[in-house]
Amino acid sequence: MSDVARPATLSGAARLAPLYAAQALATGATTVSTVLASLIMSGLGSEALAGLPSTLIQAAAAMSAGLFGALMLRRGRRAGLSVAFALGTVGALVGFLGARAGLTPLFLLGAMMMGAAQGGYQQARYAAAESVPEARRGTALGALMLMSVLGSFVMTGFSHPIERLGTVLGATPEVTGWLVGGALLGVAALLILSWQPLSGPSVVRRERLSLAEAFRIPGVKSTALAVATAQGLMVTLMSLTPLRAHHMGLDHASIAALISGHILGMFGFGWLTGPLIDRLGLRFGYVSGALLLSAAALSALNGGQAWLAASMFLLGLGWNLAFVAGSKALTRFPAAQGVTDALGYVAAGLGTLLGGAVIARAGFPALAVTCAVLAALPLISAWRARPARA
Repeated sequence: MSDVARPATLSGAARLAPLYAAQALATGATTVSTVLASLIMSGLGSEALAGLPSTLIQAAAAMSAGLFGALMLRRGRRAGLSVAFALGTVGALVGFLGARAGLTPLFLLGAMMMGAAQGGYQQARYAAAESVPEARRGTALGALMLMSVLGSFVMTGFSHPIERLGTVLGATPEVTGWLVGGALLGVAALLILSWQPLSGPSVVRRERLSLAEAFRIPGVKSTALAVATAQGLMVTLMSLTPLRAHHMGLDHASIAALISGHILGMFGFGWLTGPLIDRLGLRFGYVSGALLLSAAALSALNGGQAWLAASMFLLGLGWNLAFVAGSKALTRFPAAQGVTDALGYVAAGLGTLLGGAVIARAGFPALAVTCAVLAALPLISAWRARPARA
């Protein structure tokens, strides 16, 4: 299943269609399954451990990202992504069976397998970027993110059919979502098998770099810093701002609206941010991303639903800009991609863990100010980036 050089018999859009569709299905699977994991855990009688599935998912993704990156270097993108989607399919099924049978350890095993799968299939963005000329890689990454938001919103609209399926199966909608998620990932695995990746001399030459060699290249470590910072801050504030909203008295529907606005900011403007980064360069992505992440953290300090809505939207958009810029830069250094993703998952896990402790001891404002300061780290990446188009 290793990738081989193929003639460019298909147009760029047609060649990327299976990859984009698979990513949309994967995002839909995450929306209808892992996001609901805390509710399932509570239903299993472990409300005090409601956050444990998410923690295990992040930890498993962090551990698997580097391994999947190495697999893709050796066997190619198609092989690595196929394994990742297949693992997610099995993990979702295991989680469904565990939750339906009331077996908490089995459900947590499924959650870990789903997390490990995410560490692999989230690297589909590099496969998309490598399939187009370097000057258009930001556009390709942005389009992939747009497909992600479409997958998320489409699956959200299927909540009623999932409820009806749950009635037939004798399971709650949250539990049934895991079965649906597994089906979506299975279809994604089949789509990847039909995908025709391109390879060439330039790609092969870069892939021969070892991990140590890649990180010794000027700018690679600072690029990893931007990606990990954006991921860590985004997940931390995305996870803990709803808690602040709850303490302010907002109801479930209002909090759900905040999350929807955040997802729109993360993925909905890829059609714009990707081409802007192609045109204006990596520095634009890093600087604008840092400013928006800082503004998001500071906006959350203000009271009122409107300010929180603005904060969550800016948080998603700031992450998008910094993440797309960093991902585009890393397409030149495949050896560093998996480890950089792993650093992002570690930053997210530590951020939510330490962020909760900060809120408990000093309140949400202390966390928001801390995040606003840390949001300046991508400016180091901007300083180290190539001044011309990259």
